[in-house]
Amino acid sequence: MSLLLAAILGYFLGAIPFGLLIGRWTRGIDLRAYGSHRTGATNALRTLGVRAAAAVFVLDVAKGVAAVVLARLLFGADPMVEWAAALAGLAAIVGHNWSVFIGFTGGRGVATSSGALAAMTPLTLVILVPIVFGVMWRTRYVSLGSIVGALGAPIAAALLAAAGWATIPAVAYALASGLLVTVAHADNIGRLRAGTERRIGQKEQVTSGG
Repeated sequence: MSLLLAAILGYFLGAIPFGLLIGRWTRGIDLRAYGSHRTGATNALRTLGVRAAAAVFVLDVAKGVAAVVLARLLFGADPMVEWAAALAGLAAIVGHNWSVFIGFTGGRGVATSSGALAAMTPLTLVILVPIVFGVMWRTRYVSLGSIVGALGAPIAAALLAAAGWATIPAVAYALASGLLVTVAHADNIGRLRAGTERRIGQKEQVTSGG
């Protein structure tokens, strides 16, 4: 029961469409009508600007953190609490990517998955952040950095678990979330292979009011 409730909690937290809400509040537009048609921070950066994108990123990260922390608070007495926390974090990504509030559309889950990863195994994130930003800086592709981080998360978490610095539920979360995020980047992978992926700094032309 705790696992089911954690999944429901995580999904509805993740489903809050902060990118869409901020797009409407700041520019009067639906973020899904522009760029990648996603509601995440990268599309917000190209479409709404730095400040709005930063707000989207922070709030999307917070969804992942909140899902894990609330699951631990609610099910702390349950021996399955860490599995409940992992499931809540994973469900938050599903909610973010396929939000029931906006017709099962959303983002790619990078920020939300990172928030939950930080709550599950912060050392994994410490390892990944410089690698991800290094890839982005060298290539100017946000998507490539995100994919590298997603695929690297379970490897880093497993190494930390072997050293006694991460739990098995955290490794399972890192593996499942990494696969979810990578699958959500399927179209990016196609554009990367074709050489048509957008680089950091490319803007989207937006007309206020859509």
